[in-house]
Amino acid sequence: MTLIQLLSVAEHLNFRHAANALGVTQSSVSTRIKALEETLGIVLFERRHRGVRLTETGRRFVAEVSAGIEQIDHAVRTAGAVSDGKLGRLTIGLNGSIATGFLADLRRRYSAAHPAIEQSIIEGPSSHTLAMIRDGKLDVAFIINVADVSDCHSRHLWNEALMIAFPAAHPLAALETLAWADIVKETFLVRQGGAGPQVFEHIVRRVAEHGRSPRLHRRDVGRDTLMHLVAAGEGITLTHEAGSHVPFPGVVFRPINDENEQARFSAVWSPQNRSPALRNLLDLATHMSRLDGLAMRGQTMTSSFSATTTGNRTTGGVRL
Repeated sequence: MTLIQLLSVAEHLNFRHAANALGVTQSSVSTRIKALEETLGIVLFERRHRGVRLTETGRRFVAEVSAGIEQIDHAVRTAGAVSDGKLGRLTIGLNGSIATGFLADLRRRYSAAHPAIEQSIIEGPSSHTLAMIRDGKLDVAFIINVADVSDCHSRHLWNEALMIAFPAAHPLAALETLAWADIVKETFLVRQGGAGPQVFEHIVRRVAEHGRSPRLHRRDVGRDTLMHLVAAGEGITLTHEAGSHVPFPGVVFRPINDENEQARFSAVWSPQNRSPALRNLLDLATHMSRLDGLAMRGQTMTSSFSATTTGNRTTGGVRL
């Protein structure tokens, strides 16, 4: 309180005016300033009949006090912004594309709502990102087909259809859709990192269902390099819908008409993480997920309505 009174006197150069501005008595301001001068062993103000004037020592001292209080005020405001999730940093782990789709939209909307939050992206296999969450090195990871993690929180957010990426010159690339039976003899390229382990397991299971052993080549490369290997004719690969929206020269993407599973993406985070910035991100992701779910249900209802009202011209449950 004494330093606040000091700054007020330095501003008004009058004890009475400073006291009125602070809502205290003139005597209390005068007494506190005098006590401060005695404690410091310096004279801060020259007392005059109509007011006071800062001494040179007082002027320098007030400048330092003012700067210190501004730093404290800045620290308080910064702490408040961090506690509100308006300022800070989020470290995000992923093993999918951020170019398009739900995650790209989420990051774009979050950046617009919280421009002062820095987003740091780390890509790696699920086991690696989960270990980083447990170690407090990641705030959240968006993981494909993750099972329940006993010591972490998780929330399913969105699904994506599975697609096959072919070299453009591949004979099967001429088909608009295909089945697993069409591709079980192909050579599959799978990444070591990212969603590679989950993709590997899925391919092995699907090919085995057709009584064959898969031809799999693992590559320790990023997604872009993997697609360039596909374009070069070294094999085909399994990806998800958002990844198929990113064009690659010499690569075509095709749906699998007998694939009844989808890539399920979930957010995973530590229960010990109390970051307000993380809470805001999860709230936004949940809101977007619910809106997507409502939109999908609306499309389904519209399709069902159309199928039952177009008479003999439709195959939607009505005889041709």
